[in-house]
Amino acid sequence: MLGNQLRFRDLKDRGVVTNWVTLSNWIKNENFPCGKLAGPNTRLWNESDVAAWLASRPSEPKPSPMKRAAGRETEAA
Repeated sequence: MLGNQLRFRDLKDRGVVTNWVTLSNWIKNENFPCGKLAGPNTRLWNESDVAAWLASRPSEPKPSPMKRAAGRETEAA
């Protein structure tokens, strides 16, 4: 049994992702499951694959980058 299949709309409704651009970036750069094509314009993701990916993500947000020291000059280009 394959488990429940999710469409993009389901991912969006569950708060996993908000747009296709982010989803595409996650697939390319963050190892989000690529899913399977069910038709020419329909992609499906296995619910357990998505849950496993979410569980593998860090639970804390990334720390903000260090701010540039006050008064520090930048190199002229």
